[in-house]
Amino acid sequence: MGRFLVGVVGVCWLLAAGGPGGAAEAPEGLREDIPILLTADKVVYDRELGVITASGNVEVSQADRVLMADSITYDEKADVLTASGNVTLLEIDGEVLFARYMELSGDLKDGIIEDLGLIFTDGSRFAASGARRSDARIIELRNAVYSPCRLCIVDPTRPPLWQIRAVKVIHDKNERTVEYRDAWLELWGIPVAYTPYLLHPDPTVNRRTGFLTPSIGTSSDLGVVVRVPYYVDIAPDKGLTLIPMLTTEEGPVLAAEYRQRLRDGELQVEASITADSEDDVRGHIFSKGRFDLDETWRWGFDVNRTTDDTYLRRYGFGLGPTLFGFDNTLTTRLFAEGFRNRNYMSANAFAFQGLRVDDDPGRTPLVLPLLDFNHVGEADRFGGRTSLDVNLLALTRNEGTDTRRLSVNAGWQLHHVGRWGSAYALSASLRGDLYHVNSVSRPGGQSNFSGVTGRFRPQVALDWRHPFVRDGGTFYQIVEPIASIIAEPFGGNPDEIPNEDSVDFVFDDTNLFSPNRFTGLDRVESGPRVNYGLRWGVFGREGGNTTVLVGQSFRVRADDTFAKGSGLEENFSDIVGKVHISPGKNVDLLYRTRLSKENFDPRRHEIGLSAGLPALNVNINYVFFDRQEGSEFTGREEIAMALGSQITRYWRSRVFGVRDVTAGEMRSLGLNLTFENECCTFSTTATRTFFEDRDLEPTDAIIFRVLFKTIGELQTGVTRTQ
Repeated sequence: MGRFLVGVVGVCWLLAAGGPGGAAEAPEGLREDIPILLTADKVVYDRELGVITASGNVEVSQADRVLMADSITYDEKADVLTASGNVTLLEIDGEVLFARYMELSGDLKDGIIEDLGLIFTDGSRFAASGARRSDARIIELRNAVYSPCRLCIVDPTRPPLWQIRAVKVIHDKNERTVEYRDAWLELWGIPVAYTPYLLHPDPTVNRRTGFLTPSIGTSSDLGVVVRVPYYVDIAPDKGLTLIPMLTTEEGPVLAAEYRQRLRDGELQVEASITADSEDDVRGHIFSKGRFDLDETWRWGFDVNRTTDDTYLRRYGFGLGPTLFGFDNTLTTRLFAEGFRNRNYMSANAFAFQGLRVDDDPGRTPLVLPLLDFNHVGEADRFGGRTSLDVNLLALTRNEGTDTRRLSVNAGWQLHHVGRWGSAYALSASLRGDLYHVNSVSRPGGQSNFSGVTGRFRPQVALDWRHPFVRDGGTFYQIVEPIASIIAEPFGGNPDEIPNEDSVDFVFDDTNLFSPNRFTGLDRVESGPRVNYGLRWGVFGREGGNTTVLVGQSFRVRADDTFAKGSGLEENFSDIVGKVHISPGKNVDLLYRTRLSKENFDPRRHEIGLSAGLPALNVNINYVFFDRQEGSEFTGREEIAMALGSQITRYWRSRVFGVRDVTAGEMRSLGLNLTFENECCTFSTTATRTFFEDRDLEPTDAIIFRVLFKTIGELQTGVTRTQ
């Protein structure tokens, strides 16, 4: 029998029309002037009884709401629609209802449903023996089960990983909530937890005011620690999370996180405050703001402070997946910057807080202001470009040296590729630095210097390289000799100029050919010098490659500006090299070294290795270097290792640690085991840290975290000092 298509507008049956008394209200989100369409294999209309019966692949639709069933009967007088056999109702909001039987009002808003299945837009689902639908807004389910987990393909009757089984469930679309009465949490079909009442937002809700899942743990320092976060949905563009933390050994802690998105920026704040057992007020604030003023200018700030050096580590702030991380120095910054064409300008102010035991607040500088301007000109008729760099700095201390500096560097650079493939870069620059300083300490028993000083530095440099390429069929090789010649006067670093921004630097392959290897402006290289090296590489057609670089520097006269142990203090420098091996995406090895020029003894080694498949992979980072005179860093030999495995599709594990090779001691050690699928994440992490600092002692910790997606997260742990 052919299909029937009926356009029901002003005819006998309207799903949105009432009975003989007149038109009923159209379903929510629908308009009465939109036709309702009925298709079926067979349609029968009993005029005397006012009953329409449709059977065989029946489909009723208006706008985006569609009802499908094996058969549908509509009683005009009672305004009741009955659907049976493979009933499916596609809602406007994307929800899908399945049932064996539905008895609905003519507008599809109210009714009863038997053997219901409900799928939300995120794929999570309900199943129930029966349900009552009210005003297309509320659906009450009895003997219901909820789970976002996929069913087993081999045996769909097997219980999912987790589900909530309840005597009664109420889903309110207007409030966008799911409410449970007498509910059990089941894992693999086994009841593990009971609650008489449970409420959570439905999957259409991204966020909502209310309590988040609490966490509980123990610490040998803080005792039992309970966190009960409460989220405040202030507006679509802003939110606040209050995180009260109760401890049995110390006072309560109130922490908060605030986030706001602006049309032209963003704001993030994390803060906490507490009074400990000794009535000392302790706390911290981490904040970050970024704001665009127009297409050229933007400004921002970072405020990172704490009341004392050990508070953050003791209470666990700034660690793990938080808004902010920290190291041994907290930096507060206010800045503005602008980009236009080939110009860049920035204004900065910095304040620092050191967290190490030997940090002296009186000698910690305040940088206000730090101004930079950089300009690169258009190419001239020879192809050369001019440049201009201007820097203005004011650095103030309560104790020690104060510095005001103005630096101007004007330059010109020309690149040229020769007829036979040689590449040249000719540059010339003229730099002037003007200083006004107070209390600069000078060597040799000289008195401290206060006053005005400066320097004037012309420089000319020529870089050259010539790549030789050989095609090997499935690969090609490149051999490239590189050299640079730099000419400038000797001297340039008088004792009256303090060294604030060039204290530490590393001589390696990254700055072998730099015209000035110092990281800042307070120190300059001097005298004529030549840098030379050789780069070799082999590159596979399929993407694998290996490159090697080795080089050295020679200066006409030794320069005592470079500290002993830097590798640059004599005429011939140490030899630096780099090897990078990457035969494919599963192996990557990077090795950097610095060798003594006399006997090739190692002065510095760095190794980074990443290798393996998802089933088993390893990451190793090894570093060794000698201490340089005048450096705040001691020599170090340290290795950090991590071994990971994607054991199965859902299980993964990772072992990690850091060992101080020089001291022969472990610094940290950890093990993580994680299970994750589409509806649940479980992880346990055990760590041992050997860090000691004043009231901080070596610590063992184990953290358990369970995330039931769409419901919430549970976290607990134990921390114990050794």
